[in-house]
Amino acid sequence: MNTKPYLAGAEIAHQSGWQLLQGQRVAVVCNPTSLVRIDGRRLHIVDAMAQAGVDVVRLFGPEHGVWATAQDMIGVDSGWDPIFDLPVASLYGYDADSLVLRADTLDGIDLLVFDVQDVGARYYTYAATLCMALDACAERDVRVVVLDRANPLGGEQVEGNTVPLDYRSFVGWIDIPQRHGLTVAEIAALHVAEKGLKVDVQVVDCRGWQVGRFLDEQHVGTLPPAWTPPSPNMPTVETAVLYPGGCLIEATNLSEGRGTTRPFEVIGAPGMNANAFAERVMALAAPGLIARPLLFEPMFQKWGGATCAGVALECTDRAALRSVRSGLAVIAAAMEVAPEQFAWRAEAYEFVDEISAMDLLMGGALARETLMDGGSLDEATADFAAAEARFAARVRPHLRYVRKNGLLAAGADDADVAIS
Repeated sequence: MNTKPYLAGAEIAHQSGWQLLQGQRVAVVCNPTSLVRIDGRRLHIVDAMAQAGVDVVRLFGPEHGVWATAQDMIGVDSGWDPIFDLPVASLYGYDADSLVLRADTLDGIDLLVFDVQDVGARYYTYAATLCMALDACAERDVRVVVLDRANPLGGEQVEGNTVPLDYRSFVGWIDIPQRHGLTVAEIAALHVAEKGLKVDVQVVDCRGWQVGRFLDEQHVGTLPPAWTPPSPNMPTVETAVLYPGGCLIEATNLSEGRGTTRPFEVIGAPGMNANAFAERVMALAAPGLIARPLLFEPMFQKWGGATCAGVALECTDRAALRSVRSGLAVIAAAMEVAPEQFAWRAEAYEFVDEISAMDLLMGGALARETLMDGGSLDEATADFAAAEARFAARVRPHLRYVRKNGLLAAGADDADVAIS
């Protein structure tokens, strides 16, 4: 059993005095999750670097901004950070071009550091931002240091399909399943290898990560790893557990709970029959999930200020839960019990308006068309098993942490090979 306390890559780098950054002009992709535990308190890595004499000259803000203050799909301006007194280049503006590091923002930069907590779902955009940054740094010959962090959903469970080129978008930039089981450094390794990038990447691995456990189950010292919300609607690890399926609700006119204190845990719309909705979700959902009827009122976004009838979702067994399938079950239940209220999202989604948001999230039209035709969840997820197996074979050479169970476990021929 692993009894070493979990340490994020940033904490390992801090223990070394940030030696790998000394003497370099450094830019940092960061947000409020970029924390290190030092002497019984948590410090942002930009402050920790500054105290160690690292020359931080620019910040890059991923979606939601450096301080994660912006809601989803809200553009953030570049500017000046008042806390760190540094220039900030936004990597989430007002069009698709704004997602890519501009060449001029790398002027005067020797090294780019990435340290942002991911949540383990393909459509969570921080890993896509890292891959785009790798592309830009390869073109400009800028070194990249990835300070790795644990996948908060663990590293052994994989669920979903992959993304053909025709369906690539910011929520499907990388050809991996919806729940992928990887860390951002492992995603970066896959991206670099499959794209053939010539870029100098150094990874500081996290240590003591118990790969089969969720982040709030890790063995830690006296100060546990913080769950600072990595975005405004990801308040807890429990939210992240439901998110691989809950995010699919964004592709509909149902509220996914944004504007409440329980995003992705409460789903509904005005005029629905909450009792019938909950009963049908329970009949369709995978093990590990229960649904209760409730009323709720979002304060903003979909149905803001209106009373919604719907369901409260609760994970009762994390190991058994198949979140993506459960999200599809919620949609299927809503289509059945409220056909007059239910609709697919009609607005552009992540700067794409010619492809359905559901198809972007699912990596194709199969699930949406199957549900619209009254097909079963088995039919809607018929492409999962083969896609998961192909993904596991592709990614296994790039894993940085040994898996003992699940699709990502080492095969018979390489079970004794240490992953470095």
